Parts: sequence; C-alpha cells; structure tokens
Amino acid sequence: MAEPVLKGAFRFGRNIISHHQVFLQTRLCYAFTNRKPVLPGHVLVSTRRVVARFSDLSPEEVTDLFLCAHRIAPVIQREFNCTSLSVAIQDGIDAGQTVQHVHVHMIPRRPGDFQKNDDIYEELEKEKEQFRSLEEMEQEAKHLAKLFTTTS
Repeated sequence: MAEPVLKGAFRFGRNIISHHQVFLQTRLCYAFTNRKPVLPGHVLVSTRRVVARFSDLSPEEVTDLFLCAHRIAPVIQREFNCTSLSVAIQDGIDAGQTVQHVHVHMIPRRPGDFQKNDDIYEELEKEKEQFRSLEEMEQEAKHLAKLFTTTS
C-alpha cells in the first residue's frame, strides 16, 4: 500500500491531494472531490499507488477501485439528486487522460444536462481556467464523508 506523500496528503499523478479533499479511503484506493468538476457532484476515485494505465493495476487494485465506485454511486446519486451517473476511465493520452494516474470519474447526470449525451466527453477534455477553492472542495468532502460513516 502506498503511503501518503506528506502527512495528510496523497499523490495523484504529479499532483498532491490534501486529505481535506478525501471523503472515502480504503486500503488500496481513495475518493476525493474534483477541483474542476464537469457538473456538481463530479468526484474521482483513484488508487493509492500511482499507476498510469488501467492494465498495470493489480487484480486487487482493480477490485477495490470498482468496489469503491460501486459504494459511492448510490450516495452521489441520492445526494446530488440525479437520475443517472457517467462512470468513466480515460485510459491513456489518446483517451483524454490528463493525469497519468488511473482514476474513475463519477459524474451525476440529469435529463438535458448536455445537448447531446456524449458532449460530456468533450467537456472532460476541456482545460478549465478556474479551479474550485480548497475550502469549497473541503466542505463537499466533509459532507460526503459523513454520508459514508452512516451508510457503511
């Protein structure tokens, strides 16, 4: 198991994720709020070990990654009052992966949130100039973390 990079922080590719953004942790994975969400409630699930490609994960990491996503899905759906979820992995540069660390996008969806359903993939690839503040992500993570302590 990879240890946090700094006390209370995790490596996400070349980025450092504060523990204040993390709302769920397991032995092999963690889930955190997104600094540039496509839609409200867009969160990420990643492995603790920095691995660029999905096929390089161990079977245990694959299992834990998807069990985390499975556990998060109904909470996000209920909390963000959505009818569906887009669950996506961009595996490699040609698939739109911008952070070289396997991660699952979990994006709450509603009717009409995009003109064409697949427009979401274009939105995922856009570079956003404005990031959410650490305080905003921290508040969302605290709120979501409480939901997991009561639904565990």
